[in-house]
Amino acid sequence: MKYALCHAALALVFAFAARGADKPNVIFILADDLGYRETGSYGQEKIKTPRLDELAAAGMRFTRAYSGNAVCAPSRCVLMTGKHPGHATVRNNRSMEPEGQHPIRASEVTLADLFQKAGYACGAFGKWGLGNEWSEGNPKRSGFDRFFGYNCQGKAHTYYPDTLWSDGELFPLENDPPVPGHAGLPKGADPADPASYAMFQGKDYAPDRVNGAALEFIRSHRDEPFFLYYPSILPHVALHVPNEDLAPYHAENWDDPPFTRSKSYGYTPHFTPRAAYAAMITRLDTYVGRVLDLVEELGLTEKTIVVFASDNGTTHLDAEVDYEFFASVGELRGLKGQLYEGGIRIPQIVKWPGKIAPGSVSDHVTGFEDWLPTLMELIGSTESIPPGLDGQSLAAVLRGEEVPQRDFLYREFPGYGGQQAVWLGSRWKGIRTELKRGKKEPDLSIQLYDLIEDPSEEHDVSGENPEVVAKIRALMTSERVPSTVFPFPALDKLAEQ
Repeated sequence: MKYALCHAALALVFAFAARGADKPNVIFILADDLGYRETGSYGQEKIKTPRLDELAAAGMRFTRAYSGNAVCAPSRCVLMTGKHPGHATVRNNRSMEPEGQHPIRASEVTLADLFQKAGYACGAFGKWGLGNEWSEGNPKRSGFDRFFGYNCQGKAHTYYPDTLWSDGELFPLENDPPVPGHAGLPKGADPADPASYAMFQGKDYAPDRVNGAALEFIRSHRDEPFFLYYPSILPHVALHVPNEDLAPYHAENWDDPPFTRSKSYGYTPHFTPRAAYAAMITRLDTYVGRVLDLVEELGLTEKTIVVFASDNGTTHLDAEVDYEFFASVGELRGLKGQLYEGGIRIPQIVKWPGKIAPGSVSDHVTGFEDWLPTLMELIGSTESIPPGLDGQSLAAVLRGEEVPQRDFLYREFPGYGGQQAVWLGSRWKGIRTELKRGKKEPDLSIQLYDLIEDPSEEHDVSGENPEVVAKIRALMTSERVPSTVFPFPALDKLAEQ
């Protein structure tokens, strides 16, 4: 009898193991402030991204993918919860003491929670930004078994800090002293002398540590399904990158005058800022390559879904990042912090050998809220998807099937003057701006753009299309619930009417 029970128990264990073995691994790599056209497969001509270009050639490249929002924390909240910004907990960057950002609620079901429920090992490596270590929103309380990196977005402004977080404990780095993310040249320093910038070069490059921890997570969980969330801090300023990475771009002989931070705000100076920014993106590309190489080495390529995306568009800080020189957003209007296309349309690549056609391109309109239902469908766990989410599965799109465009995509952002936008299908986009600039009566008129004919959003056609504007106005009211933590007076007042 004991033998029979033991045999039955072992059979059950092996059955669960076999079920887990059939589930694909998922690696989600998130760049920080990477522009729509800052990789080769999206038209970049100056910055070298060979591994990301290989990824695009091996999978599907999206041309109408949108991040969760126009800046870091609210964008990541949409990704983690499947709720668009009108329903999300976090709707803007908001710092907390002693560090970190406003937390997602403990009651929120995150993408990692669902992967854990499906039997996955879950690890996050890089920048979190959705609740400090003492809050209900820290990564270990949000579904992750392992976390290594920066909890706080503000701390992540330096690539040479003194510590990182490792599962709730401070992990020391060999930067003594740490390099600040915000500082200027010392008084009397010669801005024309490269030696003046040596103080902004550290020893222990944090992204190397993060990449190493992510690779170790893959090795440790090679025999079970895993979800690796890799929100890199690259290429967000400050312009910090090891000197050896600059040489290939110095050889380009660009006209590259120093960034000296002459004003009282901004990030740390760099002697060759164009070369530094390009090198940071290439460094990110190298890290992606290391992940892909390890997956191949371990024989996991065929059973691993890889997603690459960015949390928003290129930074608007033109003194540090010369987005015009790099054509960072190409023909698009807007930059980080704006709901115009350049601030929120992103590069997005998905690879799954044997399931996604190599070299495929999709113009399907999609947002970060779609990843929760998509990944749950791909791993066979649709029954775990919570009700009431805003995302729509992309599984059929990834399989190459003809799928109708979504009815609409909704975004709001109370920062950078206050903005609200709605996309109707693939053609129409309505946007309101300057809703929180201290005006007593903000202008609630809606700009309308035909993104098929006018992807640069140059011609407001609202006057010629009143019925389209009316549909967008109705969605701008119905698709949001006011937030007491992130008030948006102009829109909250409309909700009360």
